[in-house]
Amino acid sequence: MGLLSWIIMGLIVGLLARWIMPGGDKNKKGLALTIVIGIAGAFIGGFIAAELGIGNVTGFNLKSVVIATGGALLLLWVVREVSR
Repeated sequence: MGLLSWIIMGLIVGLLARWIMPGGDKNKKGLALTIVIGIAGAFIGGFIAAELGIGNVTGFNLKSVVIATGGALLLLWVVREVSR
């Protein structure tokens, strides 16, 4: 995937993760941080999925978006727990 694809996928995944796990007003993040959360989530989700033998983030398809969203949700949960 190219850089633009990672940015677009990061935005979509970040928005999905923030929509699934809302945090109220204290979770108001900018667009850039949403993209970073989505891209980092794709790496985390891809690593975990590859280790479990499920698959990997291979492109812009439904399976990759689901894996990346799972990683972004895990990242948001960890950040939320650490910041308490």
